[in-house]
Amino acid sequence: MRYRSALFLLLLAVAGLASGWLPLSEDLAPAPDRPNILWISCEDMSPRLASYGDSTISTPNISRLAREGVRYTNVFCTAGVCAPSRNAIITGMYQTSTGGHNMRTLNNTYPEKTGLPKEYSIVMPPDVKAFPEYLRAAGYYTTNNDKTDYQFEAPPTVWDEVSKKAHWRNRSPDQPFFAVFNSVVTHESQVWMRKDLPLRANPAQLHVPPYYPDTKTVRQDMARFYSNIRDMDDWVGQLLDELEADGQLDKTIIFFWSDHGDGLPFVKREIYDRGLRVPLLVRFPDGRFAGTTREELVSMIDLAPAVLTLAGIKPPDYMQGNAFLNLKTGKRPASIQPHRYVFAARDRLDSEYDRVRTVHDGRYQYIRNFFPQKPLYMDIDYRKQQPMMAELLRLRDAGALNPTQMLWFQKTKPVEELYDLKTDPYELTNLATQPAYSQHLRRLRQEMDRWLTDTKDLGAIPEKELVRQWWHGQDTPPTTASPQMIWSGNKLTLSCSTPGASLAYKPAGAGSGWRVYTGPVTLPPGQSITAVAMRIGYQKSSEVSSTSK
Repeated sequence: MRYRSALFLLLLAVAGLASGWLPLSEDLAPAPDRPNILWISCEDMSPRLASYGDSTISTPNISRLAREGVRYTNVFCTAGVCAPSRNAIITGMYQTSTGGHNMRTLNNTYPEKTGLPKEYSIVMPPDVKAFPEYLRAAGYYTTNNDKTDYQFEAPPTVWDEVSKKAHWRNRSPDQPFFAVFNSVVTHESQVWMRKDLPLRANPAQLHVPPYYPDTKTVRQDMARFYSNIRDMDDWVGQLLDELEADGQLDKTIIFFWSDHGDGLPFVKREIYDRGLRVPLLVRFPDGRFAGTTREELVSMIDLAPAVLTLAGIKPPDYMQGNAFLNLKTGKRPASIQPHRYVFAARDRLDSEYDRVRTVHDGRYQYIRNFFPQKPLYMDIDYRKQQPMMAELLRLRDAGALNPTQMLWFQKTKPVEELYDLKTDPYELTNLATQPAYSQHLRRLRQEMDRWLTDTKDLGAIPEKELVRQWWHGQDTPPTTASPQMIWSGNKLTLSCSTPGASLAYKPAGAGSGWRVYTGPVTLPPGQSITAVAMRIGYQKSSEVSSTSK
């Protein structure tokens, strides 16, 4: 059984290579020898960890990952809110290039205010795929437990399993896995939903940043947030125990990361440093590179090409991120230049529109506000459920906030902002108008202009117009064309006339899961097969079936 499983995976990879669909590296190892890759992700958390110098709460399991792995200290997401950030992570592209920049497109677009459809799946450029599809095509078992939120409905080719029960344990013997586990306990909502649980952090011992008033409510919510981090760390420990019990700990590369900054007011949804800077730890098997710290700039669009490179798959050319580590050295491949700058964006948040872009060089951050007439604060109903948010608004209206605490509530914004994180870590003093910083302002302004052009930023297109273009002026998304089946003896070739469509198939009697089509499929005489096609953002095609002669 184990031999047949490995043989099937090898044949699948060879078929993908022969068809030209799968960009395998020349040194691709046999499937049983390729590393497992585990993503441990959490939500709404800046680097508030002991391994990053914040000793407010103990996180022994995450500290273990830092001690046994590589710690990255200059990692930035591309949006201060989850769905646009996760769109960038799963594609290896800026969400402003794929159309996933508005928060959010699935579930609820607040049509009563925006005039949009209740929900829609973005239509990305035809060659862009969710990167786990490449891993599946190369023989990996891809599983997600159970966070997606990528701004699109994923084709059946992306995941072997997506559910709260999804687990690497469900794969075939010797099959390498890419598994995603996500914790929601640090999410913004858990500050108020878990407010009555015992605290694991002492409110009196917290450091309150200067943009908050130092009140009992603020300290209580911050303590709740830190306590949630401690609970999340317990969950990380359980995953590590499961890996160890399965004998997979030293066969697996582990990534730990957060999707954006803290789920606290004036952090989440913002694109200041505190809303974009996130932790990233990577633990290699067998103690390789243990205790290493890297200060190079990393963008979260780099995660996808990094994982593909570790799996022996050449990242597709359309990806805007860069692989930043490899198996042999644990460092950025020599052929890939490190980032000089990282970029991020803010657009629609729930029912409210804005357009802000930023570039960061690790010390200086430049921000451009395309709607300076709008307030900096966006009136998002969802976050008003957080007690300290409600208190901030109450104190604002009572005139009880000092000038620093009122910065968030200024009625308009400057067109340009510039901050020096070395001297002003909270970004309270805008340097854009100070002559002494004009050189940095010009430099970063030029980088912003270049990035907007090179990445074909879609944020300037009104969202309703963008959807109209994707749907060709219709009220519903296009439908993917049905797969075409061509037999040559008992060898089946599938194709689809819709550009960018992913093809999936399942032979009768081979289980209920869809397989990724990468090249001709050979079946024994008399066996039937079903196929389906789907381009991201389009409706899935009808299923078609046929039988081998």
